[in-house]
Amino acid sequence: MTNLRASIDIGSNSTILLIAAFETDESGKEKLVPKIQKVEICRLGEDIFETGNISKEKQDALVAILGKFRSDVHALGAVINEAIMTEAMRKAGNSEEVINAVEHAIWTRPRIISGEDEGKYTYRAVTEWHGEGITTIDIGGGSTELSNGKETISIPVGALFLFKKMGAIPGPEYKNFAKETLKENPVKQFAKRPVYLVGGTATALAMVFLNTPQFNYEQLEGLEMSMADLETTITRIVNLSKELRAALPGLGGGRSDVIICGLFWLRTLLERLHAESFKISTAGLRFGVLYPPKEEPQEKPKAKRIPPWAKKKEEA
Repeated sequence: MTNLRASIDIGSNSTILLIAAFETDESGKEKLVPKIQKVEICRLGEDIFETGNISKEKQDALVAILGKFRSDVHALGAVINEAIMTEAMRKAGNSEEVINAVEHAIWTRPRIISGEDEGKYTYRAVTEWHGEGITTIDIGGGSTELSNGKETISIPVGALFLFKKMGAIPGPEYKNFAKETLKENPVKQFAKRPVYLVGGTATALAMVFLNTPQFNYEQLEGLEMSMADLETTITRIVNLSKELRAALPGLGGGRSDVIICGLFWLRTLLERLHAESFKISTAGLRFGVLYPPKEEPQEKPKAKRIPPWAKKKEEA
């Protein structure tokens, strides 16, 4: 068990623990295989939109979750290699206060990463399992990252953000909002590639679609859905009452409140990318931060151009 590695992804809506190990597959390639994954809905970024700070109540809830995560990690004789904080902490006016509380809870100082780095880590995690030449979309609570390996953008819109702005089911104002947002954040460069959807919205969507009550990464990983499948699932969720929606597979713990906003936003992005289908990946930021950095290819030195007059001088 000494090869176990652990990471914690402290997001705007949920906090996720990953305990994993590198294993060699049949081709001889080392892959990061999850052993334990736990998700807790904390909604750390819920108060950001009103006050600009993370409330004491949310901090206390996060610390309680992290205390349990630390116990799980240490019970297996592992250590927390990475603790990452994203959009909520990028915006929080009291970020240092929250960082100190987290460090006290897990005995590891967390780091706030940029939206671009978040997208790059996610892309790295998905391509380790599925190969290059893809586009990843990570819809979180407070932001959305798109990456194709060469270009990465972070859009400050997520499922929790939309829920706080528009309620559980976006109204007519959503169309104009989405249009203006994508005008400021064009995504054309991510089109014409297979799309992999990552994050809490992805997992919840897949579990509802398959009607599976238990998270099983092997069952969900690589699941392909068409735009028609997405539309059918959105309609199914929207037509239910709030109480029945919360009873659907994958929508417990408060995720039923924000899922419709996340799916509306997903549909908008896929339409803009002209995607006819997409695949689900359960890999993401928590995996990407555990991979060692890739070595940058060395550029070959450019041959020096010798002017004609210099050649003649050398020949003489």
